[in-house]
Amino acid sequence: MDGLVHIYTGYGKGKTTAAVGLGIRACGRGKKVLMVQFLKGIETGEMLTIEKLKPDFEIYRCNKIENFIWDMTGQELANIKEYIENLFCYAVKEAMSGKRDLIILDEIMAAILSGYITVAEVVSFVKNKPAGLELVMTGRDAPLKIIRVADYVSEIKAVKHPYEEGIHAREGIEF
Repeated sequence: MDGLVHIYTGYGKGKTTAAVGLGIRACGRGKKVLMVQFLKGIETGEMLTIEKLKPDFEIYRCNKIENFIWDMTGQELANIKEYIENLFCYAVKEAMSGKRDLIILDEIMAAILSGYITVAEVVSFVKNKPAGLELVMTGRDAPLKIIRVADYVSEIKAVKHPYEEGIHAREGIEF
């Protein structure tokens, strides 16, 4: 059976959580899962959980990123370009190896919108991925060209968020 392409996009909370949930479901059914996190470097609850599922579910991320993208300075953003490119190359290499059944590219849309990876690179990867590979991509503002090559597109809409009331991300809930 051919693997399909999923996108979780939008301004609501839960894109990464949905992707991790799908990864856990796949792992529970004996599938090999890799999650590559772009523009995330702080320790998160999902990272700690995924560590317990090795080697069936692994996470690969850039340890040079210590803040959310919106908290980074211009210099910090410039410095991570090479790391982001390497993450994408690693994800493509792993996909083509045939060792993974599902790959999650978490926050790849932010990496695209920040100019670290091009839409053309991602579309080419999607079109040339191994037939059996299930691919999940997350992040706000998914480009239309990527939406067009996906099979599932879920837009998570923010109706209300505690951040608007000054409540910051809480350990174990938002990270």
